[in-house]
Amino acid sequence: MNIPEVLYLACALAPAAFMAASAGLTRVGWCSTPRLWSIFRSVSYATLALTAISLSVETNGPHWLGSVKATPLSLVLAVLVQLLGTVIGIFSARYLEGEADQRRYIGALAAVLASVHLLLLADHWLLLIAAWACVGLPLQHLLCFYPDRPFALLAAHKKSIADRLADVMLLGAATLAWREVGSGSLSALWVHIAQQGLTTPLQVSAVLLVLAVTLRTALLPVHGWLIQVMEAPTPVSALLHAGVINLGGFVLIRFAPLLEQATAARALLLVLGLVTAVLAGMVMLTRISIKVRLAWSTVAQMGFMLLECALGLYSLAALHLIGHSLYKAHAFLSASTVVRETRLRALHGASSPSAISVALAPALTILAVFLVLGLADLAVWPWWWSLLLGLAWAPLLWLPSAQSDWSVRAMQLAFGLLAVVGLTIAAMLAHALPLGLRDSPHQGLGLIALAGMAALYLCQALLQWQSHLLSRWRRWSYAGFYLDETFTRLALLIWPANWTPEPSIAVVSKAAKAIVADAER
Repeated sequence: MNIPEVLYLACALAPAAFMAASAGLTRVGWCSTPRLWSIFRSVSYATLALTAISLSVETNGPHWLGSVKATPLSLVLAVLVQLLGTVIGIFSARYLEGEADQRRYIGALAAVLASVHLLLLADHWLLLIAAWACVGLPLQHLLCFYPDRPFALLAAHKKSIADRLADVMLLGAATLAWREVGSGSLSALWVHIAQQGLTTPLQVSAVLLVLAVTLRTALLPVHGWLIQVMEAPTPVSALLHAGVINLGGFVLIRFAPLLEQATAARALLLVLGLVTAVLAGMVMLTRISIKVRLAWSTVAQMGFMLLECALGLYSLAALHLIGHSLYKAHAFLSASTVVRETRLRALHGASSPSAISVALAPALTILAVFLVLGLADLAVWPWWWSLLLGLAWAPLLWLPSAQSDWSVRAMQLAFGLLAVVGLTIAAMLAHALPLGLRDSPHQGLGLIALAGMAALYLCQALLQWQSHLLSRWRRWSYAGFYLDETFTRLALLIWPANWTPEPSIAVVSKAAKAIVADAER
C-alpha cells in the first residue's frame, strides 16, 4: 500500500472514526448538553467535508487486509448518509430542546452514523455482520427515547427479535460462503463465483442472505415494528426511514455477483418484495394518520426496491435508494406542514378520480416512457420494465371526477405527464452514473413482477370508490391484513417482554381488538 492509498483510506475511514469519537464525548460528565450539540454539529460538518473529498479524489477504492473497500456507490451513499445525519442532528437539537436525556440521544445518533459508515466500507463477512449489528444497538435507545410509551417499547422489542434472527442467518450465510471460498473476503467471493460459478452451499448462502435482508428491511410479515415506531421522536423516524432501513437495499446491491447466479434466492426475493409492495401499497391508501401513511409507504417502497434487486436492475435500485432517502427525510422533518396541507385539501373537498382517467392513465404513462426512450435512442432496461414503470406512475395522471373546469384538468394532466417524463429521464441517468454497477435483468421474473404491479394498480383503482362490495376488503386493508398481530403474538410467545405491565398476550389481544373495532367503524 503506497502513501496516497494510505491517505485515501484514512479519509474514507475518518467519518466512522469521527462519529464514534463524537459518541464517546457524551460519556464525559463535564460537557454540557448545549456544548455536546455544538460539538456534534462541528464534527458532522467536518465529516461531511471528508466524505465529499473521498468521493471526488478516487473512483476505485483500495483494500486493507481484505476487510475494507471503498466503492463509488459506497462513497456516494456515505456523503448522503452524513448529509442526512447532519440535517437530522440540527433538527433534533431544536426538536428536543428542554427534553431530558439528550446526552444519550446524541451519543446514540453519532453511534448509528459511525456504524453505517463502517457498513458501507465493509469487504468482509465479519465486518459486515458486526457493523450491521452495531447499527441496531444504539438505534434501540433512540426508539425507546420515551420509555413510558408502550407501543415504542413493543416496536423496539420486535425489531430486536428480527435483528437477532437476521444476525443468525447472516452468520449462516457467511459460514457457508467462507467454507466454500476459503476466505471471508467479499472480493475473494466475487472472484470465486466468476471462476467456478455457484455451488449448492453458495446457493443456500444467497437464500439466507435474502432472508436476513428481509428481516432487517421490515418486509411483510415482520413490518409491524416500523409502523409502531411512530411513537419515537420525529427526527428518529426520519433517520430510520431515510437511512437505516435502506441498508438492506445497499447490501443486496453489494452482493449482486452472488445474486446474479442464485435463481432460487432471486425468486424468493421477488415473491417477498412483490407481496410487500402490493399489500403495503393497499394499506397505505386506507390510513388517515400522516406519519402512519408515511411508514406504510416506506414498507411498500422497500418491497419495490428489493423487487428491483431481484430482477437484476441494480442501477435503478441504487437510484431508488438515494431518491427514497431524500424524500423520506424531507417528508418526516416537514410532517407538520404536510398535516396543514392535508387539512386544507380536505376543506376544499376531495373527490374520487374519474373512471376515464383511471382507465387511460396506464396507456399514457407507458407511451410517455417509450417515447422518451425512443427519442434518446437508448435501451437502458428491458421492455417489460417500461410497462411496470408506466403502471407505477399511472396514478400521477388521475383526474378528479368532480372537477368540471377542463382547463384545470388539462393543466393537471400536463403536469402529470411532465412528472412521468422527468422520472423516466432520472431513471435513465442512473445508468450513466459511474457507480460501477452491472445490471442482469431476468425476463421470467420480470413478467411475474409485471403481473403483480397490474394487480396492485387494479386494487388502487378499486379502493378509490366507496362500494358495499369493498367494505370488508377495506377493513382488512386498514388493519394491515392482521399480519402484524400474528407476528406480535408469536414474537412475545418466543421472547416475552419483561416491561409489559399486563400478560403479554392479553395486551396484544386488546390492541388487536381495538384495531378491528376501529376498522369496522
